[in-house]
Amino acid sequence: MRVTLLAMLSILTLQLNAQTSKTVSWINENSIKIEDADPDTDLIIFDNNIPKEFADAKIFGFGEASHHGKEYFDIKAKFFKYLVENQDVKVFIMEEFYAAESGINEWISGGEGDVETITNNFNMMPWKTKEVVNLLEWMREYNISKPNENQIRFYGMDIQFAQGINMEIRDFISKHQIPVNEELLSILDIAANKKIEYNKSTDWADVQIPKLKEIERIISGYQKENKIDKQQEFDSIIRALNYLINYTYYVQHSKSEVRDLKMFENVKWIIENKARNGKAFIWAHNEHINNKEFLSYGSGQINLGGHLKKYYKSDYYSVGFDFGIGELRGFVVNKNKPNYWEIYQIDKPFRKTYAKTLFEAEDDIYFIDMANALKNEPTAFFSKKNKQIGLGAPGYNPKKYYLINKKYSEMFDGLIFIKMISVPDYNLKKG
Repeated sequence: MRVTLLAMLSILTLQLNAQTSKTVSWINENSIKIEDADPDTDLIIFDNNIPKEFADAKIFGFGEASHHGKEYFDIKAKFFKYLVENQDVKVFIMEEFYAAESGINEWISGGEGDVETITNNFNMMPWKTKEVVNLLEWMREYNISKPNENQIRFYGMDIQFAQGINMEIRDFISKHQIPVNEELLSILDIAANKKIEYNKSTDWADVQIPKLKEIERIISGYQKENKIDKQQEFDSIIRALNYLINYTYYVQHSKSEVRDLKMFENVKWIIENKARNGKAFIWAHNEHINNKEFLSYGSGQINLGGHLKKYYKSDYYSVGFDFGIGELRGFVVNKNKPNYWEIYQIDKPFRKTYAKTLFEAEDDIYFIDMANALKNEPTAFFSKKNKQIGLGAPGYNPKKYYLINKKYSEMFDGLIFIKMISVPDYNLKKG
């Protein structure tokens, strides 16, 4: 019996090795090589082999397997520049909050400031890096010679932070002398400064949202009644108010799928009102931009990308990222000592993951078009459920790193694999 079992295991191992060899051979012949991770070099090979689905899309979601990867940031910047210059994409949407928009848009349009002051607009710590700042500087240089209608604009879609919106709306109401009483105005302050209490049952939003919608009704009615010819200014403040309403709703229903539903509603508004050609680039985590859901395959928790794919269909093209080895940044929490960031070295791909096979391909960085893989890859490798590491804002924890079950063929329209990753540059003061 033992000999028979060993023989069966040996045969199974040989079969698996043969399948892996076929998969790797197909990748070597069919993947699109990305020359390097330099954000300032051209995507020459990709441009010469651009997948039809990518070329025909209008909305591009680019993910990352961790919020702390230099190569993720630089390659996304490279693709954004390519899309600006080749497909006229001028709307940049980030996993960031509404409050960041005004200061960043002023700066990339030629306003005053430096790299440190511009990153102060970010509420998301992972974006305070040299890689992200370099992209903003490129946007600024691009915009300087362009008329307003052809400039790149930055937008935040996340809804976990609302401080400051109350003052923006108050200032607008005061400027135009719109008759909103102080009792209603105080609701703006209450909503903007309300802290999210996760896993706590409440009807708080049910009470506040009708009052916020009453403010919206008064503002809209005042504009129509007085025929004020400042449509763009009014539209912007209505968006700010709707953002605050979405935040208020999230305070009461603080679940991942609610957060992503509201991000989808924000993205949809931005595309319909700010993208003159309906085109946009979205920068977020893999778990937000993939075509299906959060976390493990079959969770049923529809994410931002799931809503985008359902609504925009083939106009939405998602690109996920995976990696093999390199540096992972993680936040270490100590009970009796100060917390700190640690950098962990990963010397080989994690077991039982897509990356273990993808790492065996020839190129250091390459792009897989899933439509091509589904039609032609002989082992159905990308259609078989496997695991991928997925790390959020706290980064990597060697005691409980997250390996998530996926089906890449259903999650992403395209995949970028990077053999070796490193941590971003957080030193903004150096030249």
